[in-house]
Amino acid sequence: MKRAHFVGIAGVGMSATALLLRESGWQITGSDEGSYPPVSDYLARAGITVRTPYAAKNIPKTVDLIIIGKSAKLTNENPEVRAAHERSVPIKNFAEVLGEILQNREPIVIAGSYGKSTAAALMSWILIHAGKDSGYMVGAIAHDLKRTSQLGTHRLFVIEGDEYPSGHDDPRAKFLHYHAHDLLLTSAAHDHVNIFPTHADYLAPFRELITSLPKHSLLVACADDAHVLKLCAGSGRPYVTYGLTEKADWSVRDITYHEKGSSFILTHGGDTVHIETSLLGAHNVQNIVGVAALLIEKGLTTADQIAAAVKKFQGVVRRLDLKTHHSPIPVFEGFGSSYEKARTAIDAIRLHFSKRRLIIFFEPHTFSWRNRAMLHWYDSVFSGVDHVCVYPPPLSGATTHAQLTHDDIITRIALSGVPVTALYSAADAFPILETLQKNDVVLLLTSGHMGGLVQDIPAWLDAHYTTVTSS
Repeated sequence: MKRAHFVGIAGVGMSATALLLRESGWQITGSDEGSYPPVSDYLARAGITVRTPYAAKNIPKTVDLIIIGKSAKLTNENPEVRAAHERSVPIKNFAEVLGEILQNREPIVIAGSYGKSTAAALMSWILIHAGKDSGYMVGAIAHDLKRTSQLGTHRLFVIEGDEYPSGHDDPRAKFLHYHAHDLLLTSAAHDHVNIFPTHADYLAPFRELITSLPKHSLLVACADDAHVLKLCAGSGRPYVTYGLTEKADWSVRDITYHEKGSSFILTHGGDTVHIETSLLGAHNVQNIVGVAALLIEKGLTTADQIAAAVKKFQGVVRRLDLKTHHSPIPVFEGFGSSYEKARTAIDAIRLHFSKRRLIIFFEPHTFSWRNRAMLHWYDSVFSGVDHVCVYPPPLSGATTHAQLTHDDIITRIALSGVPVTALYSAADAFPILETLQKNDVVLLLTSGHMGGLVQDIPAWLDAHYTTVTSS
């Protein structure tokens, strides 16, 4: 049995790759620091022990492959990374390993600045629901999938494609390793400004991905995103469009939004099918239409099969999933790693809960949110929000870019006219929770852990209202 050791195993991509290797017959070990739910819980359920802190002794004496993640902590200053380079063992990043796994498969890559996790999970679920044992890798935890990845026996392999560099020594976008056969392109808004200073820099790997597609592949593009359309039109290859606009090849009409989800009519030419979903937001209607367009265009499923599977699909953890069980004040979590992701989450809550006050607990976790060049994001991102509570930005990697301070962010939000409160610790959130009204709705926006508030806020509200009801 071959052995692989993952340095930084608690990343979603790293953990999913580890499980694929284990399914292929490898023995897996791994280490990480500061891991948190849901991935830490997921690894525990999968029976993988995360060794911590980083140390040379974490690497087994006998190991055939070492995979090192892209975290800011995983540089040669890390003792475990140094020890790995001192061993005469191949060292790779997880995108390289996935590329090797996918060499003899037919990968459907789902890429974009947002929407890719939900679309990849939904496509995988629909294929399984239709009786196809396809492989998949999703960069998030889906409620309906038993794992974040599986090999499957079908030639198809659905994979979430990330534009971020593969590793410290490998600047290629991760999705360029995946041998894309077909591509669903959901969006192309500027993101990861610490890596791609300009929008042109950001679009370059997407352009390379489109160019790398085989001659007879299927390219499906979101017609609601002008940058996506420009990328596809400039490629000189045929493509199919989808979106909310009537001009798209695959479109929608008669959308209804309510507190339990949405319903709409999917249209293609003269054909229609009624779709019901528990997913929130116009962006998730887009995701459903894009997935349907690709699967039906490839002849993999029927419209009726898609409608049946979508109705049962419960979504992805951290993508507007409901966190409370008893509280009359619903709490949702949005993966707010960029302006577009935050804004689509806010718009979704406003669509479905238009009569409630919206209270946001926000953590500027990514480099983009805490980079001075993107300070203007705060001028409009919280437009229409009734109150924002801001947790301090993390200090990891602060010296590598023009880091904003907590006060910088608070001041800019206040200047936008949105009521804002600074949280200096997790404990500061609970007096605010005591002031909430039953007609409020809470949105947690972070790609981090917010000092544990992602779990603690819904737990506090559930416990509070359970106590009130029982008394």
